[in-house]
Amino acid sequence: MALQESGEMYLETIYVLSQNSTAVRGIDIGEYMGYSKPSVSRALRILKDEGLVKKDSDGYIKLTEAGKILAKRIYERHTVLTRALISLGVDENTAAEDACRIEHYISDKTFDAIKKHMEKYDR
Repeated sequence: MALQESGEMYLETIYVLSQNSTAVRGIDIGEYMGYSKPSVSRALRILKDEGLVKKDSDGYIKLTEAGKILAKRIYERHTVLTRALISLGVDENTAAEDACRIEHYISDKTFDAIKKHMEKYDR
């Protein structure tokens, strides 16, 4: 399955929100991302069709096991790349914004090399 960048962003958002709350709603996702309710509903429908999210009996959004694996991977890329850019002297906001763009396109091989490098030099 080749998920588009926007789908990855939704998964990452659901993952981040679920770290702080057990109840993630579509409205929470929209507020966090700055998207309208119809946009969020459409994206969630696509992610549900891909088997990456589900709604529980109370209407809360949950990541499936496959969705959680992918979301964790995306989030890890974001955090590692942000730290790498900050270590190069990029300010935190710019580093986070650039990492958000890079995380969707960088190859696994290159990301793994950056991650290994960061682990070697992180204090």
